[in-house]
Amino acid sequence: MASRRWSHSVRHAGARTEPSGIPDRPGAVLATLRELGIVPSRRWGQSFLTDPFVADAEAALVGPCRTVVEVGGGLGILTAALVRRGVERLTVIERDPRLATFLRRTFGDRIRLVSGDALQVPVEPADCYVGNLPYSVATPLLLRWMEARLPRIVFLVQREVAERLASDPGSKTYGRLSIVAQLYGRVELFRTVGPEAFTPRPQVESRIAVFERRSDPIPVPSVPEFERIVRTLFASRRKQLGNLLPRVAPSPEATDDLASRAGWPESWRRLRPEDLPPPAYFALARAISERGE
Repeated sequence: MASRRWSHSVRHAGARTEPSGIPDRPGAVLATLRELGIVPSRRWGQSFLTDPFVADAEAALVGPCRTVVEVGGGLGILTAALVRRGVERLTVIERDPRLATFLRRTFGDRIRLVSGDALQVPVEPADCYVGNLPYSVATPLLLRWMEARLPRIVFLVQREVAERLASDPGSKTYGRLSIVAQLYGRVELFRTVGPEAFTPRPQVESRIAVFERRSDPIPVPSVPEFERIVRTLFASRRKQLGNLLPRVAPSPEATDDLASRAGWPESWRRLRPEDLPPPAYFALARAISERGE
């Protein structure tokens, strides 16, 4: 049964009534999935959002973006929120052909539908990417889009993942992912979303977050080399940097010079990787490159 929430008109040129049949209650979601022959995959952490207020919050964070790519259209609750906001060009990527058919039938020419895996589909230019990301693939998807230099990403993911991306030095969640995210831009956290907002209910909380690309150039000479450095240092994050820096230095004798060139504090040998902010690692990568060894 269509929800009354979708009964008012779309606010864009050539407005028509909003698509009916968007399930936004647990029973309606399960019934629609049965009709489509879909069993939610626990392996993929597949849950369907049923709270339209969460979808509206995500759509609001997309802001005035004219071209938007939604990843994982599912049963269309976020798609409908984006349509209501009058996104000029909305592309929806959906890997399940049954869900893709449902979206195509429901939204028609209001959207451009791409059927495929978002990890494989080419990253196309857009003002904003948005999606409720399955827990199993959220991190590789986000890193792929950051590397592609997308200007804005609005995403709903497992709360721990969102908080790691936005963590500051000294916190338990601060690590390699936090530093790599800040290499490309800034992550801001928004509302926490409980399991009751999804069907089937996940066992963890989720959180909405927004990534914004940095306006200046990437601050390291080589991203792959930078990632190698950070990965090596954080592989033993409880050890002190005095024992770890030789693992990435051109030679054991070079460590003091590298730390000095990078502007690390005099006490760096007693610090642990989690104690230094991202710019300290950007500076280290530049120092290693400048030595040319």
